Amino acid sequence: MPLTTLSVLTLRPGNGRWGLAQMGTAQRPLQRVPGLRFHKLLGSGADSYQFMPNLNRYGFMAVWESEEAAATFFATHPVWQEYRNRTQEIWTARLAPMQAHGLWDGSNPFAYPTDGVLPAEGPVAVLTRASIRWQKTPRFWRYVAPSLAAANKAPGVQASIGLGELPVVRQATFSIWESVQAMQTFAYRNELHKEVIRLTRQEKWYGEELFARFRVLSTEGTWDGLNPAAVR
Repeated sequence: MPLTTLSVLTLRPGNGRWGLAQMGTAQRPLQRVPGLRFHKLLGSGADSYQFMPNLNRYGFMAVWESEEAAATFFATHPVWQEYRNRTQEIWTARLAPMQAHGLWDGSNPFAYPTDGVLPAEGPVAVLTRASIRWQKTPRFWRYVAPSLAAANKAPGVQASIGLGELPVVRQATFSIWESVQAMQTFAYRNELHKEVIRLTRQEKWYGEELFARFRVLSTEGTWDGLNPAAVR
């Protein structure tokens, strides 16, 4: 059975330049990893969601052919071992996609069979990803930044982060909620978020977008000193 993972990596001081270089140099060895069917190295924004980059924090999202392929990579691969040597924190979530629609580089990497039912209890994760049209970026950041800041403080959110492949125009958000109910309350009742959704459709901000919800199978490590959504 395929497996999705999301890792948040916080580098040790003095490794920012190395981390930025890895966004390019790590791509080729990652493309050759057995059982890795999709991957993205992602930068993060300063203060969680600002469009200025945080050179000390990165994300790694991956879809694996199997849990065994993932375990082998995290335990032995030289690229990951170098990250481990240069980080002060690594947090990794094992995820099962429950709903996913849209495209990421022309395909939906999370469109593999699951039970398709959101859990009644326990944490859930949400990923949004978009390629923003250049001419729409001022409007996007004007309205989206306050909405994302509100999500970061919403009742029931356990952790959230802004990630991206390119600054400003290729952006993603990842958040973990204590329950489906907490996530849906924000999504459907927060006025800032509802206005962003309306403007997104009306003004066609995105050239490509993807939205996915996941069941959190397990988490390990720390993110800002804690393990958000720790489950067994």
